[in-house]
Amino acid sequence: MDMLPASRAATPSPQRAVGEGWFRAGPGVALERLHQSGSAKIRFCRTEDNTREAVLLNTAGGLAGGDRFAWGVDLVEGARCRVVTQACEKVYRAASDDPASVAVRIDLAAGASLEWLPQETILFEGARLERRFDVRLAPGARLLATEAVVLGRHAMGETAIRARLRDRWRVQWGERLIFADELRLDAGPSTAGRPALLRDAAAFALVLLIAEDAEAVLDAVLQVLGDNGGASAWDGKLICRIATADARDLRQTLMAVMAALRGGALPPRLWTV
Repeated sequence: MDMLPASRAATPSPQRAVGEGWFRAGPGVALERLHQSGSAKIRFCRTEDNTREAVLLNTAGGLAGGDRFAWGVDLVEGARCRVVTQACEKVYRAASDDPASVAVRIDLAAGASLEWLPQETILFEGARLERRFDVRLAPGARLLATEAVVLGRHAMGETAIRARLRDRWRVQWGERLIFADELRLDAGPSTAGRPALLRDAAAFALVLLIAEDAEAVLDAVLQVLGDNGGASAWDGKLICRIATADARDLRQTLMAVMAALRGGALPPRLWTV
């Protein structure tokens, strides 16, 4: 076999993780369809409140530049579901400008209820991540969604990391766009301390509730937030933003907000393991 000289050998392409997982659930415990491929896996758990709980797993062990993941949830009329992640999602240093990407698509029929409660995403030094969150709700559907981000690993001395994040949210009520949010973070030593980069905050989260009683729970959310964030509610939606000095404060505040929005219910079991 002819071999190329070392100087002429082709540079191997970095291995990329690709995964796609989605499911359609009916009323009660009915699971109508399930698809999973690549490094994306979905497992279902029994819960005490009779809500189907789906656990999202990334068997690649984290995200690196160039990885591609897609998740989907489709709930028919009257279905109830909770989605959590097995652990915090880690986003590692990207070897090039090609970011990791995660796309989420959610469709909720009339009377369906979804709690989207993944654990935090941790951006390591040099991480690059792009995420899309697209939701379509029919009138009468209910959505509670959270996304939390931690900037660096303080235990590893990553207190002022260089990282890039782009987060895009679009939520439609029927054919009407009712929520749109764009976050673009490009953090590095030259941008440290700027107000647009959260000043001294190293962790932040967005919480969104779309429900008929959204405005009624605003006072409860503001009470537990304290100085760690703010919230507003109008026209059947509540938006809460949290920013804290470290990951521990973020989790404690986020769990208190979730309890206020979930009628005092305990957090998902995987949040406390």
